[in-house]
Amino acid sequence: MKPSFTTFVPRSLIAMALAFPLTFTANAKPLPESATMEVEFTLPKIETSMYARPYVAVWIEDAKRKPIRTVQLWVGKDEWLKDLRSWWRKVGRYDRELVDAVTSATRPAGEYRFVWDGLNDDGERVEQGDYTFYAEVVREHGGRNYLRQKMTLGEEAVTYELAPTEETGSISLSYKPQA
Repeated sequence: MKPSFTTFVPRSLIAMALAFPLTFTANAKPLPESATMEVEFTLPKIETSMYARPYVAVWIEDAKRKPIRTVQLWVGKDEWLKDLRSWWRKVGRYDRELVDAVTSATRPAGEYRFVWDGLNDDGERVEQGDYTFYAEVVREHGGRNYLRQKMTLGEEAVTYELAPTEETGSISLSYKPQA
């Protein structure tokens, strides 16, 4: 007969393991009430005979890569939403009401400024922590650029700069915890 081994785990250790996730989420703090992130976004003038205004999706994901907020969506017709492949796969095909709520017309070359208010798509303030800013820019008869910037948002102001690409000029992200 083979010997059997029994593993003894103290109850206090089991209790700590079960309590840890509760303690972790209980300590999460929301972004400050007046926190905002200002986005300065440039669409460069591109000289070509076949120029079409680009389709643009700008969104935020949490540390688990879950989309939490579509900040901007510039598309001419619904049939072109799928051209924003990454955004479409993550968000667009699942939430028709959101698409209708945030979609606006495409924009010509120029400088744009918009603000993310620190809320998710349900209007709830998000927690302090790690996030990723995404911008997807696609132009018919043109290029496709998919940009991302990891960010840590909390009590301190931070600024991030994304380098220009074929379809975008520079993009500046300025997080301010206080107005």
